[in-house]
Amino acid sequence: MIGSDTDTGTVLHRALQWRVRPATPRAAVLVLHGGEEHNLTRPRRLNLPLLRMHGFLRALTRETAADAIAIGTVRYRHRGWNGARADAARDALAALDDLTETLGPVPTVLVGHSMGGRAALRAAGHPTVTGLVALAPWCPAEDPCDQLADRDVLLLHGDRDTVTAPADTRAFAARSRAAGARVCGYTVAGSGHAMLQRIPDWHRATTRLTTALLGLHPLPAETASALALPPTSPEALSLLLPRQPRTAPAHA
Repeated sequence: MIGSDTDTGTVLHRALQWRVRPATPRAAVLVLHGGEEHNLTRPRRLNLPLLRMHGFLRALTRETAADAIAIGTVRYRHRGWNGARADAARDALAALDDLTETLGPVPTVLVGHSMGGRAALRAAGHPTVTGLVALAPWCPAEDPCDQLADRDVLLLHGDRDTVTAPADTRAFAARSRAAGARVCGYTVAGSGHAMLQRIPDWHRATTRLTTALLGLHPLPAETASALALPPTSPEALSLLLPRQPRTAPAHA
């Protein structure tokens, strides 16, 4: 969405940035990078949290090249979440509105890291969103989860993360399952918040899970089984992410 100053008419912000835009897309992916807890300054066009997502964007672009999938990123107005303002979530919703206005109501999967994961979880109630993959998400206990009902929510968190707590993610996942979401949680053993350890596994798993949520191939068997477990089952939230092979599954 483009915001404007009502007095001057000056264009202020465009939340959606296209990476891939087919003429007639069948679905879309929106990628959200991380940020800070409190910071009202404007991010630079190239910043470390965004650069961290480039490997994911390259992998997603490569794996969906033949499938008419649109890929975009959310451009934030501010570096921080900024308390009740929830700036990153507002930008995510604005980007989803722009995506829908441009492409129509195509099924959309969100992929977010850290603050971007929190924004994806908050924005997942948008009518075009069918599922999301949250990487080391920031999941405060006060955040709502009712908006995730009927969504497929896949969470990956490193067990060495000292920035966002894996226990908070598991608690949020349990509440989300109780609220009607289909949730699967993976632990990435030996990896921290920046995903610098086991980088290929983060990229490959995220790509395969995202493309499965897009309907390009089936979900991994353990993911599908976890999503089908009863809401109170803790087993759905404690899968260990296996080493990911180079070869991706064939598309349907």
